[in-house]
Amino acid sequence: MNLDKGNIKKIRGLILFTAAVCLAVWKVEVLLAGLFFLLGIVRPFLYGAAIAFVMNIPMKMIEKRLFSKVRSQKAEKIKRPASIVLSFTAVVLLLALVMVTVVPQVTKTMMELGNKIPRFLAEAQVWLEELFVSQPQLLAALEELDPTKMNWDSMVSAVVDFMKNGLGSVVTSTVTVASTIVGGVVNIFVALVFSFYILAQKEKLGEQWKRILHAYCSPKVYERALEVGSLAGKNFSNFITGQCMEAVILGAMFVVSMTVFRFPYAVMVGVLIAFTALIPIVGAFVGCFVGAFLIMVDDPVKAFWFLALFIVLQQVEGNLIYPHVVGNSVGLPSIWVLAAVTVGGSLMGVVGMLIFIPIVSTVYALLREDVNGRNRKRRSLKG
Repeated sequence: MNLDKGNIKKIRGLILFTAAVCLAVWKVEVLLAGLFFLLGIVRPFLYGAAIAFVMNIPMKMIEKRLFSKVRSQKAEKIKRPASIVLSFTAVVLLLALVMVTVVPQVTKTMMELGNKIPRFLAEAQVWLEELFVSQPQLLAALEELDPTKMNWDSMVSAVVDFMKNGLGSVVTSTVTVASTIVGGVVNIFVALVFSFYILAQKEKLGEQWKRILHAYCSPKVYERALEVGSLAGKNFSNFITGQCMEAVILGAMFVVSMTVFRFPYAVMVGVLIAFTALIPIVGAFVGCFVGAFLIMVDDPVKAFWFLALFIVLQQVEGNLIYPHVVGNSVGLPSIWVLAAVTVGGSLMGVVGMLIFIPIVSTVYALLREDVNGRNRKRRSLKG
């Protein structure tokens, strides 16, 4: 049997691929360890790319609104750096607004709660005394507890064992936590610097990526990759914009409704819920828990009615606002928005909720395009 060079090359590639798969299955632990090691190295750069992708949305808006009519050479040089600085400044100011609005009120409420604890303990003491008076069998059961029958030797030995082993574990855990915090700070700093570079040179990086694809892919694969990348980028950008819009709408609904029904902390709870609602579907529940706790310290009855109000507004938001605002922004029907949030949250938690909607939207658009194309071909063949 005669084999040309092309077939020999394909067979050689198939053999190498099969050997690589067998080796990976045989040494799966080593492979996973290597993957996690590489992931730890590139993690800050992945974070930086994600930050750059998100910050590119307000940066483009600033460039379009503030610098679109400026044509001087000096303005062209400062347009991109100024837009980057303004974008990050806006995000920092937004986070500072949330902190200034929420943290002082939470601190004040915790202090009020601390002042109420002694009164609660006094009332609990009176209640226990009345309970023992009305239930003498409880007092008799307590009197039967003989301290002399307790195994004090075992208790002392347990304390000594903890002093020997437990404190060492505590010190080790403290060192581990401290190193993790330092590593996290370093990763955040590297990610921020990397995101600055990406935003400053995004056009150049895009052209380099296209050149790499064009060099190593066939023209058909190259065009398809650009099409899928453009669709995915559009879906992710639209999702982030729609999610922010939905959070603002939900926060405004809470501020207005709580003001109308005379609930305390209306502005603070509305801002907190708007911030936490950036997490799809379930994020608002975090703000609800904090708001209910603050209102409960002030008035437990109003806290109950606040929970009822939250359930009503959450139903409106989950069934009407979110699927239409976010679903329409990514071109995904309402039922698939809810499915994407559920599956993403089950697989990857909060991160999965954030990325699965645009991913499912991209797959949905590609599948719809393929199905429509196949159906058109079948109709043309029948005709």
